[in-house]
Amino acid sequence: MRIILIGQAAFAARALEVIQARGDQIVHVFAPPDPPAGRTDPLKTKALEMGLPLSQPPNFRSDAVYEQIKRLDADLTVMAFVTMIVPERILYAPRYHSICFHPSLLPRHRGGSAIAWTLIQGDQETGVTWFWPDKGIDTGPILVQRRAPIGPNDTTGSLYFNTLFPLGIETLRDALALIESGNPPRIAQDESLATYEPICRDEHARVDFTKSGSEVHNLIRGCDPQPGAYAFFGSRRLRLYEPRIAEPAPGSPGTIISVDASGMKIALRGASVVIHRVRLEPARDKVVPTELRDLRPGAVLE
Repeated sequence: MRIILIGQAAFAARALEVIQARGDQIVHVFAPPDPPAGRTDPLKTKALEMGLPLSQPPNFRSDAVYEQIKRLDADLTVMAFVTMIVPERILYAPRYHSICFHPSLLPRHRGGSAIAWTLIQGDQETGVTWFWPDKGIDTGPILVQRRAPIGPNDTTGSLYFNTLFPLGIETLRDALALIESGNPPRIAQDESLATYEPICRDEHARVDFTKSGSEVHNLIRGCDPQPGAYAFFGSRRLRLYEPRIAEPAPGSPGTIISVDASGMKIALRGASVVIHRVRLEPARDKVVPTELRDLRPGAVLE
């Protein structure tokens, strides 16, 4: 097939390799614009390494981008980790239209922070979906879906890189084979099961120690690595990372029970949590808790 790829980051770069290895013709790659400073997107790096034609439009709303995509005469667009809005006319320009990756079991957890909310809301299972996008947000018919368990201490980072990333690449192969077969599934999403959550930001990330231990633990792991769940240590925000749920410990919720080489243990309602990395603002680096000497047993986070 003649394929356009739109995407970003390591996932899109790996998808590019998969498509080429299948023997498809990659007619164009669309990567994000270069940042003012910092690391070039891995998709751009991979496309240039493979000698593929590349564009980096600031958005997909212009007539110029639409005309460019029409001229490519593609069979399919693969959207691999896309955060920009892509208009319908772009989606439907290729012969078989477009498919898009989403890291949840649609229609549950539509939106740009699907993995974070999967964990924050305490789901026991997740998965990946390749679907046919339309004008809605993650609302189009399902092409391929695969389920996966969630570990008790998975974070957004570990769940994505260890489970959903490789599963998404594996199912991309399945999705392309189904389209190539000539009669690919288009399973309508059940709107009665749909959920949509906003981007997970600081407004969602403050720890409330009046909640149950499992709810606090789920918030911390759902916000790891971004934006980082936080509690106040005095007047400063203490960001909490790499949590591990543990048995209840004596002490009121939010009290630091111990700080040692195994991490910082905090008492919760009905449980405790061991934190392996912290960041005390305005510091920018994560450190092990023992590096912050003020974090002592008996101190209370609020």
